[in-house]
Amino acid sequence: MRKPNPKVLLRHAGDYLKAHPEEIGRALRGALGLRFGVPIDALRYLARELAGGKRAPKDIVIEAAPPGLRLALTIKAMGTPIRASFTVYAEELDVRADAIQVGLRVEGLKLNVLGDESSPLAGLISSGAIDLTKPGNLVSFMPKRPAALVDAKDDRFTLDLLKIPAVGGNPAVTRALRICAPVLGVRALKTKDDHLDVHLKATPSGIAAAIAAVRAGV
Repeated sequence: MRKPNPKVLLRHAGDYLKAHPEEIGRALRGALGLRFGVPIDALRYLARELAGGKRAPKDIVIEAAPPGLRLALTIKAMGTPIRASFTVYAEELDVRADAIQVGLRVEGLKLNVLGDESSPLAGLISSGAIDLTKPGNLVSFMPKRPAALVDAKDDRFTLDLLKIPAVGGNPAVTRALRICAPVLGVRALKTKDDHLDVHLKATPSGIAAAIAAVRAGV
């Protein structure tokens, strides 16, 4: 997985705002309601930038399916290339100084074999032996679980984004969490108008801890 260059990201963000000046007004309105929206175009760009390596998903498509996200991607499992599509909903959020845990529900999973249809996995898919209503149970077929995957069962997945090396290993991210987590939490992630809206919640009682974190980092 490639690590995005911050300077390149800033340049692309500036170009995007020039092409979409309405995003500035939307951001200001959202800030008044403790909400900020991430354009799904930004998620598409990151998916392209982070793609790399033999095991990484390919040809990722991301679309809004309010309040969730519809995704399609090509993966390789047990040596068999498969096109997967599904809708994902964020239902549990826990942002702390030492973890960013997201509970996801996956719905409408479809798998299409792109390679040798005589492979063992292809046979399981075509025969209906794999229960696509419980995608979390398919983790047992993965040769190596993603670092961020904490738990998977039935249609539920739990991720800890800090376990992704590019995120958890970034000092700027960990410092920002120590400062912001005591006073700002995330109460919902929902899509709307081709944006992923992050709804925040304020915790004034955490101001002292946030100030202490700022002083510790000086």
